[in-house]
Amino acid sequence: MKTGNAGRQMRMGVFVQAAGHHVAGWRHPDAMPGGANLGLMQHLAATAERGKFDLFFLADNFTTGYGEHPSTIGRFEPLTLLSALSATTRHLGLAATASTTYAEPYHIARAFSSLDHLSDGRAAWNVVTTSYAKNGAIFGRQHPSHAERYAIAEEFVEACRQLWDSWDDDAFVMDKEAGTFVRPGTLHPAAFHGKYFDIAGGLNLPRCPQGQPVIIQAGSSGPGQALAARTADVVFTAQNHLGDAQEFHRSLKGQLAQHGRGPEDLHIMPGFMPVIGRTVAEAKELFAELSSKLDMRQANTVLSDRLGTDMSGYDLDGPVPELPESDQLKSRALLLLETARREGLTLRELCHRAAASRGHMLVVGTAGQVADTMEQWFVEGGADGFNLMPPFFPTQFDAFVDQVVPILQERGLFRREYEGTTLRENLGLARPASRHAAPMGRAAE
Repeated sequence: MKTGNAGRQMRMGVFVQAAGHHVAGWRHPDAMPGGANLGLMQHLAATAERGKFDLFFLADNFTTGYGEHPSTIGRFEPLTLLSALSATTRHLGLAATASTTYAEPYHIARAFSSLDHLSDGRAAWNVVTTSYAKNGAIFGRQHPSHAERYAIAEEFVEACRQLWDSWDDDAFVMDKEAGTFVRPGTLHPAAFHGKYFDIAGGLNLPRCPQGQPVIIQAGSSGPGQALAARTADVVFTAQNHLGDAQEFHRSLKGQLAQHGRGPEDLHIMPGFMPVIGRTVAEAKELFAELSSKLDMRQANTVLSDRLGTDMSGYDLDGPVPELPESDQLKSRALLLLETARREGLTLRELCHRAAASRGHMLVVGTAGQVADTMEQWFVEGGADGFNLMPPFFPTQFDAFVDQVVPILQERGLFRREYEGTTLRENLGLARPASRHAAPMGRAAE
């Protein structure tokens, strides 16, 4: 059924966890596990570009260990990997997670500017505050509270924006005849003075092809939404019920006007895990097979991290207990607990749910059913697009690109060709002018 939606097009990213998003995904016979496998990453990027995806999206964290999710135990540093993939892709946006709690603005601004230049304008930064306290030990630091992490993030992003505007767009004239490498008056050193950062000086790179890299933000709590409304181009969120997604969509879009922004200036892309079969029975059998192979120690780690409480001492076959408010992933903990209450899940059932999709929307069915769900969420105001989370790679991702994408294209919901060359162009986002650019109608001083 071809429906269309008044010319709107879904935005699409693939969230790459090489060992699969399902904790047991790597154990499937068709899976190619290995986060440090460049050949696999190149294959996935090529598949995403063949499917006309907007984004190749990489999360990150700093911990490793026997009980961690298999996709996080060993993997490439994201920006290093995306720099390599920039040479083998032409249109695909390249998005990496980087922490505002355990980094410095200059390093992050320089790295993402470099990636934007290397890729001719396809870089995106997923801004995270690093939720888990256990990351602090690696850096020998006390992990800040939830509120302080967001206060740090506010300053961090603003400092990076100033650094990205260090040079005018036309600064690097490189006039051999006149002996002028950069045009005088085009350097504007950052001068950021805050509670957490004090920065004076310019970035030693020309201004990005995109003006500034695309900003992605993943927080769904109150402070997370506030930060996104001010700074984000894309929001990666988690909802597993359409009503909750619609409420979040209305809430966040409703905050944009106070910052001089319109609804089209920010795309909300919830995570989405499709388990695809040729029939419903085949899809259910695949999901049951993955669930039967779960390592419960790893599943418990995933759930404990998201709830902010060690759940290993609770009865798995009992009800989900009352828990204190999390200072880690506040919104995700609330989402999972509300899901458990709403559906009457035992702790074991919630553990299985978290091990599969970590609170994101989960659809088990045929390609047509997956497309139907995506269309409903998109048309009925629950999403502007989706960040795809295959249970394992590469075959479940191949199935989505080969079976679901053509259905969405036939319905007029998703592009057949890329609209531009930069990520901003493909996302339909304006290129930000430098804060130092002369106002319209007035010559630069």
